Amino acid sequence: MKNSLLKEAIIKYISGLILIGVILFLPAGSISWPNGWLFMLLLFVPMFIAGVVMYLKAPNLLRSRLSAKEKQDEQKSVIGLSGLMFFVSFLIAGLNYRFSWLEIPKGIVIAGSVIFLLSYLLFGEVLRENEYLSRTIEVQEGQTVVDTGLYGIVRHPMYSATILLFLSMPAILGSPISFLIMLLYIPLIVKRIRNEEKVLEQELNGYTEYEKKIKYRLIPFVW
Repeated sequence: MKNSLLKEAIIKYISGLILIGVILFLPAGSISWPNGWLFMLLLFVPMFIAGVVMYLKAPNLLRSRLSAKEKQDEQKSVIGLSGLMFFVSFLIAGLNYRFSWLEIPKGIVIAGSVIFLLSYLLFGEVLRENEYLSRTIEVQEGQTVVDTGLYGIVRHPMYSATILLFLSMPAILGSPISFLIMLLYIPLIVKRIRNEEKVLEQELNGYTEYEKKIKYRLIPFVW
């Protein structure tokens, strides 16, 4: 069972690496794009480390995140639009380098890289705190409400981390236009959260009480 999990993880990791590389470097017209390689390094090295840790410490969590398929039609549309957003954003970033449309100061690239890594650490902490965390909206057998740690601050810390991750990507790639495209992720994730909370209110015992206890979804004192 663990060997099949390892094989699946390796295949998806390599497939993702190749896919992102093609989407970035093909429109860039060159493999000598420093920002492209910086992004690949920041994305796939921590992803590899996280995958190894999950494989050794939490194989069930790794399995659920690899094989998860969204069942709800509303969420399928959110996933599809998010995928399109990523594709267009990466495509524009490559073209931005190729044709030198707009430049971002190196300081912003560095700041984006730092925010990206800190967001990755935040995401890792969320995974550590919530063993039921899945890529799909579902309530698993034996699942209970987690209300400590980051979940004691906001109800959806995973989405808080992903917003920071995704908005820092264009800074790393040096593309202001891609940043504007990535802003579309905010209304998409708001839509996803509203639907997710409806499911959790109906199917997860204690979630309604948790919502009363923790008022904010993504950002303390904001929303």
